[in-house]
Amino acid sequence: MSKPDYVLYHTEGCHLCELAAALLLQAGVTYQAIDICDDEKLVERYGASIPVLSAGEEQQLCWPFNATQLQAFIGA
Repeated sequence: MSKPDYVLYHTEGCHLCELAAALLLQAGVTYQAIDICDDEKLVERYGASIPVLSAGEEQQLCWPFNATQLQAFIGA
């Protein structure tokens, strides 16, 4: 089974993260959800900017983003 192309950095109970996940679902984007609270380095890196959608190390889409911005990011 292949790994999704996208990662959504989030944390439980974050309503903005839930909104981002709903946008991804509506757009049909397959992603891996990673809770930053499980990793101190991720908390340091993304704590103030979650949710963050990542496509590798170089490409990231930080909240706030809308459906149009998401489509541009994923190249749809």
